Amino acid sequence: MASAMELVSVKNKFQIVIPQRIREELHLDVGDLLEASIVDGKLTFTPKSVVDRHIAEGLDDLKQGRTHGPYKTAKSAISALDAKIAKARKR
Repeated sequence: MASAMELVSVKNKFQIVIPQRIREELHLDVGDLLEASIVDGKLTFTPKSVVDRHIAEGLDDLKQGRTHGPYKTAKSAISALDAKIAKARKR
């Protein structure tokens, strides 16, 4: 569902102002995060949350085999992490 396009200009320090109609349609507010990317040679901005990035990083860790565990208790997980930190500090 494409909506009418609006023009914006690039300001000092490469800032842009998102038109009010678009901000309202996307429910954007001050401080919201937008992911900037180039898709088919066009600049796109996608609303994101910090959680999205953490989930993506976690999934990448799983794909790359960067995991530990499983652990039977939280105490055993914490002990394993403490040992890993101690080993890293020795390097």
